[in-house]
Amino acid sequence: MIRLITLLLLAAAAGTPLTLRADDTKSEPLPPASSRKDVTFKRDIQPIFEQSCVKCHGAKKAKAHLRLGTLENVLKGSEDGKVIHAGDSAKSLLVKSVARVNDPDLWMPPEDNKFDLKPLTKEQVGLIRAWIDQGAK
Repeated sequence: MIRLITLLLLAAAAGTPLTLRADDTKSEPLPPASSRKDVTFKRDIQPIFEQSCVKCHGAKKAKAHLRLGTLENVLKGSEDGKVIHAGDSAKSLLVKSVARVNDPDLWMPPEDNKFDLKPLTKEQVGLIRAWIDQGAK
């Protein structure tokens, strides 16, 4: 918030019009998509989800009705709708949440979780991005 106010004050002092988009206030950009080709859910993404996500978003427990154990369930999304946009990872809520570039209330895994799950690495986020950009298959 302080950064946003500072930007507004500097722009006003300089007489420069300033337009902001919702994503201009992010502290960090999304990690880039991996350059790996032919990324698949079963081989590349499911192991990441099983390690870091399915304890809260699996068959036994599905917070927000989001289940990440199977490709079909990931594509189905949550109670609020789709969490990925096949072909455009930058628009995918799932990517923003695991990269922790959106509202901290939506960060996955949450900072303070009972399973002591660690944030995904930039490489893992990049692989998820590549999978989505390649069509989420």
